[in-house]
Amino acid sequence: MIADLHTHSTASDGQYTPAELTGLAKERGIDVLAVTDHDTIDGVPEAMAEGARLGVQVLRGVEFSAGDHLYLHILGYNFSPERLQRFLDSLQKRRDDRKHMIHDYLRGKGIDIDLREVESLAQGNLIGRPHFARAMYRAGLVKTLDEAYSLYLDTPEFHRIDAGRPSAETCVRTLKEAGAKVSLAHPYQIVLQGETLEELVRRLCSYGLDAIECYYTKHTPEQRAAYLRLAGKYHLHSTGGSDFHGEQTKPDYPLAGLELDLDWLLD
Repeated sequence: MIADLHTHSTASDGQYTPAELTGLAKERGIDVLAVTDHDTIDGVPEAMAEGARLGVQVLRGVEFSAGDHLYLHILGYNFSPERLQRFLDSLQKRRDDRKHMIHDYLRGKGIDIDLREVESLAQGNLIGRPHFARAMYRAGLVKTLDEAYSLYLDTPEFHRIDAGRPSAETCVRTLKEAGAKVSLAHPYQIVLQGETLEELVRRLCSYGLDAIECYYTKHTPEQRAAYLRLAGKYHLHSTGGSDFHGEQTKPDYPLAGLELDLDWLLD
């Protein structure tokens, strides 16, 4: 089937509403779309309703950030929302506290933006770094969105104040307890410290990992082949996605139309 199993909507830090995202997937010829917003599933019902209207199968998904390594992200699919809600509530509370931490951090750097402007850009949804970046750009405090990240929002100092994420074990086990299928997202991004990728994968397997995101927008052919070999060695499935956020946020991450074996995921 033609699928994209890694996308974001306005429910977290994406550009398009869940319905708009589903419409774009239809235009792209995608049969199966997973909406994997950060720490929330609030956009899934709208996407599913639009998918039913358009003939796109929308999967319930979510993306968690684990604290073991920088950019260690865990994707979950087809879980019971009721069984996951308590964990989601705790992550959303952390994100609400985090916006004040980011605001204070930026003020300490001489970047004084109105938090209400950031909140308005989020339109009542969870606030993430892209909302701060857009507010900084709108205020003329940075020349480009990339500059907002390179100078302020993606630095070692920023990531020190952004600590306190749940462990990978907690993320994977919580998803499995909710009935999810679980995939390791974009392995090329992970900043590994004191652990090789294979050691990480082996450890995640012990918690219940089901798959590796082998097909991803920024993976080179060599990386993709290495991840496919790793998935095969540990009897894991291969997933794929674009990490689509929209042209305003990640212009180099267009929606993907990947031919994937999804029998294991859709049963």
